[in-house]
Amino acid sequence: MTLADLGARVIKVERPGTGDDTRGWGPPFSATGSTYFESVNRNKESVALDLADPDGLAAARRLALRADVVVENFKPGGLSRLGLGYAELSARNPGLVYASISGFGAEAGADLPGYDFIAQAVGGLMSITGDPGGEAHKVGVALVDVLTAKDATIGILAALRARDRSGRGSHVRVNLLSSLQGALANQAQAYLGAGVVPGRMGNEHPSIVPYQALACADGPLAVAAGNDGQFGRLCAELGVPLVAEDARFATNSARVAHRRELVPLLEAALASAPAAAWQERLTAAGIPAGRVAGIDEGIAFAESLGLEPTIDVHDAAGTAVGRQIRHPATWEPPLVSPTRAPPRLGEHTREVLDWLGIPPAGSAEPAAPSHPAAPSHPAAPSGG
Repeated sequence: MTLADLGARVIKVERPGTGDDTRGWGPPFSATGSTYFESVNRNKESVALDLADPDGLAAARRLALRADVVVENFKPGGLSRLGLGYAELSARNPGLVYASISGFGAEAGADLPGYDFIAQAVGGLMSITGDPGGEAHKVGVALVDVLTAKDATIGILAALRARDRSGRGSHVRVNLLSSLQGALANQAQAYLGAGVVPGRMGNEHPSIVPYQALACADGPLAVAAGNDGQFGRLCAELGVPLVAEDARFATNSARVAHRRELVPLLEAALASAPAAAWQERLTAAGIPAGRVAGIDEGIAFAESLGLEPTIDVHDAAGTAVGRQIRHPATWEPPLVSPTRAPPRLGEHTREVLDWLGIPPAGSAEPAAPSHPAAPSHPAAPSGG
């Protein structure tokens, strides 16, 4: 979807009848289908092809040979057995950039199922997520899937840039475990550099204090005093300026060592007002602070800052049929990005087969929408 947002024509090949598994991941469902599927499939075309059928396989091969980029997430080696692997396709399409996304790589982990939740568990992320001594928790969104997709996009764009110089494509490989571990940052380096295996700390930070949620009169406030100057201003605003002068709290290292003594002092002062009031006051004083908000409130906050966090997506007639989170980047001058709604299963099968020169007699006809409540709408334009 990121590549499509950037202007690429993206053709999604799906199983006839069922399509992408996420089409069935719900509730919740919008008026047009699974909100899970819709969150990551705008600006794409959907082609329903049965790769077990010779005609469907031939169409997929012809499509891949026309492509600049092939992205696949079969188990390693799965597409090679169908003649759709990198070696087979690049022999005939030497400029092809072929991106393979797996759970755990193409070697000893090739047969392991690649699901975000499992990667979070075995990769160490869950071990540092949750309260001390409590149950390990996954992150509240499929974060590893998202990180891996971003890594794949970066790899694809780099491969395309290299192709501009050499004329040759390449095989880009990413996997969930490597993307997770690449995002562990300071936590992984604590182990590699100092032999410290991090554990669960709730909302506390292992190396900065206070950098956590602190209790106010009505609920938590996230406070991030990243240096001694911010901490001094925090104490002044809370009416406890002498705390910043206490030798136990005068430096960040000292505060880390004495966090159990410091936090009750700060929370006693914060208990005099609600979190929203403290957010306004501390922010005005240059102290990073924010009330813990819901996703609805977070979107409203971004809108209040003029960040325009959402876009309307449109059907072929140009009618807005839904709202989604936009691509995070902006460009000056603006990059014109398409805003086509996520496709119905097989919506563009006939159109793409015509483009490939495959006559109707040898094609797989478009399948019915996967969600019975989804209304039909005209096929979206194929894009550029």
